[in-house]
Amino acid sequence: MAVKTEQVEKNLVKVVFEVSAEDFEAAIKKVYAKNASKYSVPGFRKGKVPRAVIEKYYTKAVFYDDAINLVLPEAYEAAVKEAELEPVARPELDVDEIKDGAPVVFTALVTTKPEVTLGEYKGIKIEKIEHTVTDEDVAKELETAQQRNARLVPVEDRAAANGDIAVIDFEGFADGVAFDGGKGEGYELELGSGSFIPGFEEQLVGKNAGEDVEVNVTFPTEYHAADLAGKDAMFKVKIHELKVKELPELDDDFASEVSEFETLDEYKKSVKERLEKDAANKTKTETENAVIEKVCENAEVDMPKAMVDAQIDSMVQDFAQRLQYQGMNLEMYMQYTGSTPESFKEGFREQAEKQCKTMLVLEAVCKAEKVDVTDEEVNDKIAEMAKMYNMELDKLNELISDAEKENIASDVKMSKTVDLLVNKAKIK
Repeated sequence: MAVKTEQVEKNLVKVVFEVSAEDFEAAIKKVYAKNASKYSVPGFRKGKVPRAVIEKYYTKAVFYDDAINLVLPEAYEAAVKEAELEPVARPELDVDEIKDGAPVVFTALVTTKPEVTLGEYKGIKIEKIEHTVTDEDVAKELETAQQRNARLVPVEDRAAANGDIAVIDFEGFADGVAFDGGKGEGYELELGSGSFIPGFEEQLVGKNAGEDVEVNVTFPTEYHAADLAGKDAMFKVKIHELKVKELPELDDDFASEVSEFETLDEYKKSVKERLEKDAANKTKTETENAVIEKVCENAEVDMPKAMVDAQIDSMVQDFAQRLQYQGMNLEMYMQYTGSTPESFKEGFREQAEKQCKTMLVLEAVCKAEKVDVTDEEVNDKIAEMAKMYNMELDKLNELISDAEKENIASDVKMSKTVDLLVNKAKIK
């Protein structure tokens, strides 16, 4: 393949490459075979129209777009590889005029990986980070387990108090008009939880089951619904029932019900061991982050905007997928938060810049220190994944592609680089 490159500006390269006339013709034939049934020409049955007739009726360009989409990805990848470039964002692509019997020439503006100037990265000084587990932490965890397994019993001999569950109907009004989202029936509200608008729950304390209560509140100035932010509102509330949590006793019976252990002492020991493991992981992660942050502060990188924009797009896509799991989409979320597509994406920029710089700096340290990874280390990581996914190792190995193995090797290499930085750091 004939590939020409031209440095347009820093980290931006113009790449000119071509697809042979023969390869493009083969792509057109594939597109015709796949899409012939979509075209109607008078005098011919659908799906039986000869290619030459379709091209004459719709013009020769009728198959060009699909043929370009067929040949371009592989051709671009080969051109970039031949030019020894490392793209960090989607290229701007253009195609020259297409002529019969001539190669198809493409032009790509490629944003390339920027150079990193490393500063001091060995012997980084940070304060010692250590998370420990106390008896109080264990007690809080046991209390949480009690709360999860509490049963609700009716309150019949007193008024509502903080900690009670009030079963209520409510409807909210602003300027005398009911507003969207301000109505609920049979809602179980824990008084004192702070889950409703400030001032709402307090006005139910001291009231009794069966009472109708008028609750007056003011929406926070930064409320998610812009039309209600800072406004006074009145809620009509009907208290149907009051309940209180009855906590189970912390004893051997409780331990055997909520865990695999027969005694409370065994259960407590397991809780402490789990908390200590979590604390050790938190200490390790925060120490690594502190070292990496210092190394990045000492490094200089002229970050291409296109690279950051690509990272933002990836983060937005991940965020959208998480919203789907919650039954929402981006449009609903932006409406809920009062943000625009532009302001929403811009909110990721600082984090995206940090992630891009961290990746580039770690790669530069990895290269400078000649960190490598062995097949054994990659296989160990895959075995670890198999255990985590509760899969047979042979089955997982069958499912993992060569590209995925390369990604795993890259992850292992980055982990070794971080370990190197932490081991060389001066932690006091």
